[in-house]
Amino acid sequence: MGEIRILDYDRTVMNNLEIVQRLYAAFRANDREGVLQIFAPDIEWIQNEGFPGGGRYVGAEVVLDEVFTKFRIEWESWEAPVSEWLDAGETIIALGEYRGTHKRTGKSMMAAFAHVYEVRNRRIIRFRQFTDTVKIAEAVR
Repeated sequence: MGEIRILDYDRTVMNNLEIVQRLYAAFRANDREGVLQIFAPDIEWIQNEGFPGGGRYVGAEVVLDEVFTKFRIEWESWEAPVSEWLDAGETIIALGEYRGTHKRTGKSMMAAFAHVYEVRNRRIIRFRQFTDTVKIAEAVR
């Protein structure tokens, strides 16, 4: 299977793993336009039930507005550092740990995660999340 590539901001070529890694950099920089360049317009975004904003979302703008904007409002801090990347061609898996402090409760939490991305035609078309939602819910209570 041929390697799928995308042009980044500097006009260099990226493979699927680099596309997903660029997404994490865009999130850290609060670069909405950068995220929209990486997401397919009709991206499917699936978060665990029990996770803040858990459920299924469709559409790049919907994901940004209904998932990520709420995190900035409800959490004092929120990070998702990746400790390991698994490259399976069109599927990229990020393993890491959520870290955050909830604004209202002041409680901090850490929870392991696995993020599974599907990349087609140089865009992320699907995201699936796997995490321990209990640890996150305890910080909200």
